Amino acid sequence: MCTYLTENIAAAGSGKGAQGWFRLSEASVYLDHPVHALADHTLNIDFKNPGLGPSARVAVELTPQTARALVAAIESALAAAPAGLV
Repeated sequence: MCTYLTENIAAAGSGKGAQGWFRLSEASVYLDHPVHALADHTLNIDFKNPGLGPSARVAVELTPQTARALVAAIESALAAAPAGLV
């Protein structure tokens, strides 16, 4: 089942697409049927800069288990960073 529930956030950073590196301005996160991943449903994340056109996009499709592991790894890396770096 598709929920069409999407979380959109402003994003600061860079992504590397087919045309090389570009500045990010947005990220979208949603649970849906994947286009390429071999799973029934995936957590999909699109890092993008719509102002630069459709090629300024990096997309990932993660299994729910991988998505949860990624969240934990991000939180762990940020928590372990020396004071003042984050």
